[in-house]
Amino acid sequence: MALTKITLSNFRNHASSELAETAHFNLLVGENGAGKTNVLEAISLLSPGRGLRRAQLPDLALRATPDAPPAAFAIGASLIEQGQISARIGTYSEARRPSRRLVRINGADASAGALSEWHAVSWLTPAMDGLFTDSASARRRFVDRMALAIEPGHAKSVTSLETALRERNRLLEDRSDARWLDAIEAQAAQHGSVVAQARSRLIALLADELSALPPEPFARPILTYRPGGPIDPQELLAEFARARPRDRAAGRALSGPHRDELEVVMMGSGQPAASCSTGEQKAMLIAITLAHGVLASSGRPSVLLLDEVAAHLDPVRRIELFRRLREGKAQIWMTGTELAPFADIEAEAAIWRVSGGTLERL
Repeated sequence: MALTKITLSNFRNHASSELAETAHFNLLVGENGAGKTNVLEAISLLSPGRGLRRAQLPDLALRATPDAPPAAFAIGASLIEQGQISARIGTYSEARRPSRRLVRINGADASAGALSEWHAVSWLTPAMDGLFTDSASARRRFVDRMALAIEPGHAKSVTSLETALRERNRLLEDRSDARWLDAIEAQAAQHGSVVAQARSRLIALLADELSALPPEPFARPILTYRPGGPIDPQELLAEFARARPRDRAAGRALSGPHRDELEVVMMGSGQPAASCSTGEQKAMLIAITLAHGVLASSGRPSVLLLDEVAAHLDPVRRIELFRRLREGKAQIWMTGTELAPFADIEAEAAIWRVSGGTLERL
């Protein structure tokens, strides 16, 4: 088990909600718009980043009226390891600074990145169904989120790389002294190499895990990591120096880890995932999520959030999904409009009915 006594205060449509006595399987059942996904989003914010909806912080707080100014919200949870509470973690905002996210761990101020040192959080939502036809940047975010669940320092490396590349673009535009460019490119190359190597390690681990899964009932994807430039820091540094005239004309760096790509094809047919049917794409995405869940749950408490997954699977795939989740170590949170799709795990699950931002334990 990973989380219990989860509290939501003035978050989305939840004025004050608590989920205690959690289990391995946790179900949130209710009509569309009741606030089920809001609970998953709150849990996702107990990790670095902007959560499963990538929302702006001022949009997260409950407002008395649509025109009211942003208020403060708070999310908290107790972390359980081996049956004992090991930490109390939380994230919140303040009404006077609604765009600033604050974090506390065991009562002390902390950075958002520190949350990943305590547990791993990953998710699969309907908005991710178009991942294979989306932009390369969307797939990089997907890869980085998975890498973060395994390597807690990855988020800091990605942020440092993005900051260095933005500064390099500014220096190129201003035609600044070459010595300034040398310094910032050294930072970009160092952070970029760390990011690229972490992504490469992740894809290799996922490929190994996926190869051990049966090809049915979920289609088995084949993953390939395509770096957008050199991975070695010295080679990447040399590439940045060579590309200055080209990048100055383009207004951005045209090679580097910010151009990495995740390529996915379906095993057997060799069909690119983007060209597969929506059902095949969903099956491959679930297979990747399950494989990552195994990796993320080794060594640390982990949480897997699955929004409206069961309702879109036929009975055979649904039973197989529950079987694999049951065998895993991650704590599972799922949503649905009714209990029927969860009949196979209902007896072993903690269940809440969600209605208008309120929770009732069933």
